[in-house]
Amino acid sequence: MVRKPAGLSSMIVSVLLDTSFLISLSDRTRPNHLVASHYYRYLLEQGIPIYFSAIVAAEFAIKEDIADLPLRNFRVLPFNITHSREAARIWNLLVKHDDGDNRVVVKDDVKIIAQAVHEKIPLILTEDAKTFYKYCERLRTSHQLNIRAIKLVDGFDPSALRLDGQTDIEGFSE
Repeated sequence: MVRKPAGLSSMIVSVLLDTSFLISLSDRTRPNHLVASHYYRYLLEQGIPIYFSAIVAAEFAIKEDIADLPLRNFRVLPFNITHSREAARIWNLLVKHDDGDNRVVVKDDVKIIAQAVHEKIPLILTEDAKTFYKYCERLRTSHQLNIRAIKLVDGFDPSALRLDGQTDIEGFSE
């Protein structure tokens, strides 16, 4: 059982899952499998809506059948015209993409971020620190959008799901 920080449930609205999160969740050999599992169980226990993008489904299905995922626990989010407009806006906000980043991957990341923005899903769980997290943070810290990515590599921390971004201080007790 995971201890719920005081007042946390009222501060969490919903979460969108990135492809890399789902790969880690479904593959026990991945280094962040346990962290992904903790987040997933916590979201379910707290009744936090979990969104699953059609873009993510397409990426995941390249190597594994999406039927292997617990689809009944996800709210499916189709990609539509309003999302495509938001993706174009975000792509243009980024203007420059870092050398060495795979343009196709970045385009899919932007589409997923656009869905979160349009649907007002404030948090995205990801394992991808190289592109997804980097671009999401670049846009957030430049005040271009109000979406925050949470990296699995940082470990499981339920307070990371707070909308205000405040995390608990380890070892601190009132």
